[in-house]
Amino acid sequence: MTTPGTTRLRQLRRAKDLMDRDWAEPLDVDAVAAHAGYSRYHFVRAFKAAYGETPGQYLTRRRVERAEELLRCADLSVTEICVRVGFSSLGTFSTRFKELTGMSPSAYRVRHLRRGAALIPGCYAMLWTGGFKKRNSGEAE
Repeated sequence: MTTPGTTRLRQLRRAKDLMDRDWAEPLDVDAVAAHAGYSRYHFVRAFKAAYGETPGQYLTRRRVERAEELLRCADLSVTEICVRVGFSSLGTFSTRFKELTGMSPSAYRVRHLRRGAALIPGCYAMLWTGGFKKRNSGEAE
């Protein structure tokens, strides 16, 4: 027997899974809430109650975590990484990154470059992160 609380958690988990899977896509709260079967405002309250942060905060944190990984290992510019992880503004990306890590993306890269192996070339990093989209021109590949 499923309780109402279990059903609500399942719905919230569905939304969280969507954000985990499509973090680099332009996701808006209305679409994520609808995916979970909630209205926007009820979804934000329920998500925060269940996970301790709003959906926007969660998505931003996931994107910054992904950016940290790319800054440590990919030979991509900070701007390329900003776009790759789903931010549309370099200023917003840099501000959020610094709020969550305590340093700018460039400073983070410099600090961690000394510790690791050589950076992965940008073309490989783009393939790894799904950066090359297929063309729909009807041409044979």
